[in-house]
This record gives sequence, C-alpha cells and structure tokens, in this order.
Amino acid sequence: MSNIESTKAREGGPSRVPRSALIKPIVILSVVALVVIGGIFGFQLFVGRMMAKYMAAGATAPQLVSTYVAKETPWQRETQAVGNVRALHGADLAPQIAGVVDTVDFKSGDSVRAGATLLRLRLNDDPAKLEVLRAQAALAAVTYRRDRAQLAARAISQAVVDADLANLKAARAQVAAQRALIAEKIVRAPFAGRLGIREVDQGQYLAAGTTVVTLQAVDPILIDFYVPQQTLAILKKGQSVDASVDTYRGALFHGVIAAINSKVDNASRNVLVRATFHNHDGRLVPGMYANVTINEGAARPLVTVPQTAITYNPYGDTVFVIQRQGKDVNGKPKLVADQRFVKLGATRGDQVAVTEGLAAGETVVSSGQIKLHNGSIVVVNNSVQPSDSANPAPPNE
Repeated sequence: MSNIESTKAREGGPSRVPRSALIKPIVILSVVALVVIGGIFGFQLFVGRMMAKYMAAGATAPQLVSTYVAKETPWQRETQAVGNVRALHGADLAPQIAGVVDTVDFKSGDSVRAGATLLRLRLNDDPAKLEVLRAQAALAAVTYRRDRAQLAARAISQAVVDADLANLKAARAQVAAQRALIAEKIVRAPFAGRLGIREVDQGQYLAAGTTVVTLQAVDPILIDFYVPQQTLAILKKGQSVDASVDTYRGALFHGVIAAINSKVDNASRNVLVRATFHNHDGRLVPGMYANVTINEGAARPLVTVPQTAITYNPYGDTVFVIQRQGKDVNGKPKLVADQRFVKLGATRGDQVAVTEGLAAGETVVSSGQIKLHNGSIVVVNNSVQPSDSANPAPPNE
C-alpha cells in the first residue's frame, strides 16, 4: 500500500494541508474582529461620556434672566365694562306732513335753545283758509249772542240757541285745526342741545317723516353698560365710576351711577347700568364706546408683580424667587432660582396681585423663567424690562 500511495503522490493526486497551517489565519481574523468590535464599543462609550458631560455642563450653566422687586402698592378693587355713550335727550327731527322747504333757519353744528325754529315748509294757501275759518267763527259768535238775547225775550226757542252754540264750537275747532296744520309745517327744537349735519336744502320737497337734522343734548351725557349679575351686590345709585375713550388717550372722565335696570337679562345674566357724566367741553359724543371702571370700596395695599413673572400651570401658579447661596468661583454672589407656588388676585393692566406666597421686597424672575427649574443658577440682566403699567396704552403714532 505504501508503494501505491507513493506512486499516486508522485502522479499528482490529492494531499492533506497540515493543521498548523490553518491556525494562524483564524487567529488573525479573530484579533481583527475583536479590534473592530472594541473600537466601535469604545467610540460609543466615548460619545456617551461626552454627551453626559455636555448635558451636565448645560444643566449647571448660569441662565440669563431679568428680575423685578415685588412691591406693595395701593390696589383699588374695581369692575371693568364696555359701554355706549348716549345723549341725555336725542332725536332725529322731521316734519309731520309733506311739503316744500321754504326756509332753513339753522346751521350744521349749532347749539340751539328749546323751542327754536329750525325749518319752515311753504304754507301756500293755509293762512287764507285760516282767515276764512276765523271769519266763520266770528259770525257764529255774533249769531249765538243775538239768539241768546232773543231767547231772553222769548222770541225764539231754546233749540235754536243750542244749535247756535254747537255751530260756534265747531267753527272754533276748525280754526284750531287749521292753526295746528300750519304749526306742523314748522320744525322746532323740542329741547336745548347741539344740532348735527343739515340733511335738507331750501326748495326741496320733503315727504312726511323725512329727517331734517339730529339734535342731541350732550351735557350731561350718559353711558350705558352691562355688568355681571354678581356685581349687583356692590352697585348702588350715586356710586362713582370712571370712563375712558380711545379718542382721548390718557383722559379720564368721572361720573356717577344714575340708574340700575330692574331686571337681569335672561340670555347673558348681565344687568344694564346707566351712568351720567359732565360733558361741558363736548368731547364725549353719542355713539362712542367707552371703557368703564366701577370702583369698589376703599383702596388696600397688595403685593404686585408683572404678569410676565407668573408661570401659569393647571396644578398651581408659580414664580421663581432669586436667592443668594454663597459665592461663585469668581467671588461674586451666587444667585439661585427658587420655584414657589403663589395665590393670585385680580389683574390690573400689566400687573397682577399676589395674595399669598410672596412678600414685598423679594426679587422674582420677570422674564426667562421658561428655561429654569428649581435650583437653577442665574445671571441677571435688567437692561430690558417687561411692562409693569397699571393702565397700559399703545404708543402714540
């Protein structure tokens, strides 16, 4: 057999590879795989550590905020409403009958007294008809007097005298009716006030009821407004109210409650209130809308902060109070934000009242608190401050 195998080997037959020759490539591949896997794992570990350091550094980095010192200010409890300005007396004047305008006796914007003649329609033959009726009434009066004298002498019956009296009364009634017809062709001011824009011209034909001009009594003037029914408990006649209109920025008009409606509106559950205001200068004009403020009782001191300092949450409203905790590495005071729950009261412009949880003199974060948590280190920059006005108004253009 050995001779035969030797012969096959010499003739080029198959031969076995030694096991020692296969071990080396396997070891090399295993080492390379371990190096690759170790590199990947090490890189991921490195990235994780760097991210942790970055997050830790970001969490402890000082946050830039602005601050506000809470202060105690007089707070007047008040109710706000929007009302409509209306005249004490107001009417659109018009003739009662049709006719042609004969004279216009006023100018647009005039102030007139009660009873002043404003416009006359052409009378045509109305005065002549009046004279005829007057003559008939005079004749009826003469006939009545003569028949009464004859009745005393028993020359005529009582029935004739009664008929004469009826004729006299009818004739006088016709005279009165004609005078009323002539009076209807004259438009007069029913009360003293200020006229509006003239809407007719001389020679124009007017149908009955056509508006000639509007007349408004504007001093004093009224403001009607609605308030919730809960406010009825603090409302009373003669109570002071303030009003403002956007036409005159910064101007405040003072008045008193003149009347409170006797019922509450079923749909809105609001009640109508009317206040009267002096208007000597005529700045308040009927048809304006006004912001009305009703003062409730005496002013009392409350701690106030800007509304921007409050973080509103469903579980409770909070503020960040600035506290000092030692010094930083540069020797400067270390400022830390302390989150605190507060109880709020009413708002007034840009301000809000804090009834619990904050004392006057404490410093709160007024802007930048969205990036804070309890214990955050802060750096204060008050170069820009949020508005803290009790009566904010847009800047004049």
